[in-house]
This record gives sequence, C-alpha cells and structure tokens, in this order.
Amino acid sequence: MIKKIIIAMTAIGLIAGAQMTAQASPKSDLKKYRSYWKSKLPAGKSLDDYADGIYIYNQDMYDSWQAIEEFPPYELDIEAGEKEYNKAFKNGKTYASCFKNGGIGIAQNYPYWNGKKVKTFEAELNECRKKNGEKPLKWKKGKLAQLSSYLKDTSRGKAINVVVPNSKGAIAAYEDGKQFYFARRGQLNFSCAHCHFDGAGKYIRANILSAGIGQATNFPVYRSKWGGLGTMHRRYGGCNKQVRAKPFKAQAKEYTNLEYFHTYMSNGFKLNAPSNRQ
Repeated sequence: MIKKIIIAMTAIGLIAGAQMTAQASPKSDLKKYRSYWKSKLPAGKSLDDYADGIYIYNQDMYDSWQAIEEFPPYELDIEAGEKEYNKAFKNGKTYASCFKNGGIGIAQNYPYWNGKKVKTFEAELNECRKKNGEKPLKWKKGKLAQLSSYLKDTSRGKAINVVVPNSKGAIAAYEDGKQFYFARRGQLNFSCAHCHFDGAGKYIRANILSAGIGQATNFPVYRSKWGGLGTMHRRYGGCNKQVRAKPFKAQAKEYTNLEYFHTYMSNGFKLNAPSNRQ
C-alpha cells in the first residue's frame, strides 16, 4: 500500500511528509490532480460525479441518498441560518453589512488570500460579529454552521473559484496546506492521502472512503454520525482523532491552509452545500 501511495503522489508532483525538490505551481498541481482522478473514475461516471462523495462508488447508496435529499435533514438548519443572518445586531446592522453583495452568492470564492493570511467563510462570519460588538459563535457546529449553510445554499450550483495569487505569502499558505494533506501523523502514521487518495472507493470496516477531489463542495455537511451539521474544520479534527493525532483548533493556521489547498483542488466543481453524508 505504501508503494502505491508514493507512486500516486509522485504522479502529481507531491511527496508525503517531505519538501518537494521542484515546486509545482498550483495550476500545474490542479491539472495533474484532475487528470489522476479522471483515470480512476468508476464506469459510467464523470469527473463532476466526485462531488457526490462516497455515493459515486455505490449505486444503491446513491439512490438512498437521493431519496433523503427529497426531504433533507438540514432543511431546518438552512431556515435557521437565514433567520440568524437577517437578525439585526444590537447596533442595528446585520451580517450583510460585512460582505460584498450582502453575502449572497459569494461562497464559491472562499477561502481566499487577503494579503496576510487565508480567510475562510466561517472566520469572516465571526469577524463580522466581533466588528459589530457581538460575541463570536462556536466554530464547528450550531449557529455558525447554520449561517454558513444558508449562505452556501445561496451559491448552490456555482463553480468553486478559489484563487492562489502569485505572491510569496499565498503560495506559502497553499504549499503548507498541501504538505499537511500528504504528511503522516498520529499513532497510526496516516496522512489525509492514505484514506482519500490511494484508499478512495475502498472499505474501511463498513464505510467507503471518499475521493479527495470534490469533497469541498458539500460543507457544512449534515452527518448521520453527528446527528447534525458540522463545518469542514470539525471534519478535519475528527479525521485527526481517527488516526490518533491531536487535532488542531478550528480555524488554526494548519486547518485554514489545509482548507485552502483542499478547496483549490475542487476548483470548477459546483457547490452543493449543505449536503447529507453518513
């Protein structure tokens, strides 16, 4: 298995847990990444189908998922997020005052490099609260996940368009996220790539492992395991725990940079957040 994953990483110019001898550009990475996943497509599927997560690998599970999506368990969360978004702060302003276009239909452009660091959608929502004299919300679930879900829903169907400017800081953040994705960690000595690159489509116990492409389209996500919504950083923390590594705090630089790389690798895929997963 180790031999396979080294070969796969080399194919897109990435070596797990080590500095690259020749740094590829983000555009070059993306081109090779998409080419790799095209070569791994299940019969009868297209590249866009990777946005369906594990359901690309099992038709019965896909059919059940589609039935659930007729009356999705996150529907009330979207409504709660909309209500919260339009609720005035104590100073009379709303979240809309902090965002271009009032925050509507812009989620496909996150995360982005602001000249100093990577900014995620959830981070800007909490910054908006603090700017208007309100306490920040808890990062991984609850009201913040509902707010993000509502706003992501207003961008449903729009293609992810994360930009990595040709600047030292932006490239460094992207490379840091890439290195995190392929670096081993925890007592199990696993990387993100072990499960979602080489292991995609395979079973781990009774669960199918999803592909590392298209995953960013559906967060925040409603997971049956959680019984509710969770942000991408909640999922990152859970993955780290599963390999017996100490998770970083939500919105720590390690996770924001990981989200930057991870989402960039899904550029061109249409947002379908929030979504329902096992």
